[in-house]
Amino acid sequence: MPILAFTGNRFLADELLRDTLSARGLPPRDLPRLAGDDVTLEAALPHLTPGLFGDGGLIVDLDGVKPDKALLEALGGAGVTVAVLDEAPPATRVKLYEKHGEVLASAAPARTGDVAGWVAGRVKGLGLKLDRDAALYLAEVFGPDLTGIAGELNKLTLLPGPFTREAVQRVVGREPPGDSFAMLGAATTGRAAEALGQLRRLLAAGEDPFKLMGAVVWQYSLVARCVGLIAQEGRVNETVAAQRLGVKPFPAKKALEVARRLNEAKVRVQLSRILDADLSMKRGLDPAVTLERLIVQLSV
Repeated sequence: MPILAFTGNRFLADELLRDTLSARGLPPRDLPRLAGDDVTLEAALPHLTPGLFGDGGLIVDLDGVKPDKALLEALGGAGVTVAVLDEAPPATRVKLYEKHGEVLASAAPARTGDVAGWVAGRVKGLGLKLDRDAALYLAEVFGPDLTGIAGELNKLTLLPGPFTREAVQRVVGREPPGDSFAMLGAATTGRAAEALGQLRRLLAAGEDPFKLMGAVVWQYSLVARCVGLIAQEGRVNETVAAQRLGVKPFPAKKALEVARRLNEAKVRVQLSRILDADLSMKRGLDPAVTLERLIVQLSV
């Protein structure tokens, strides 16, 4: 019998596992399932031979488990269907799965936009009327935790729609996590209240103030260098900026977005303010208050 290896996002892989086994006449709830410390050759062996009534089955969850070669070979030679939940297997395990069966890969959305796209597709199947900003809110709040998002969508099916971002936020009751680049972007365009909101959410989420200051210093140094690039070369895209600054495209893009609103004189003033705030924190002044004062100064 084959190995069926389910990879990708854990929630999606587990969902596909259940659907696939059910379609093959193997109700997942009726099958033994090994996970954690129970994933051993000794525990698996009694389940790898068919019973009196033909094919049986076994589910093996490799979350947090590094299976040895003997176990994998035993699973590959099983006389029953073996479903393996393996989110991100190395190439060697993929080859073994393909040798003894097949790999059924699910998506693994991680970026906010990708998760929001998954939400948009999910709500169609549920018959929910959820607007784009509401899907983005869920992606911002939960990130790649699709299990959490699915739980909230199930709640919404019990309520009358349509659902705006504000309506979904009232149901979920969570604030999006802060974003240090968004904080800088808001500050440099004079949106002090929004910038302070980002800072307070970051602090409330447990971010260390000194690490936040380090992030501000690093990010603003990118902004300053982007201002210099724009002054020298005119229009600069994120690819060029990333190459020149030696960073990945995403931080280069965010730094450019801020830099396009500034000039050299403004950058010099703000760099001086950042330096003063950094020194104040190191001299023992309240770090949260110092950061708030800095964000207000950057917004002027």
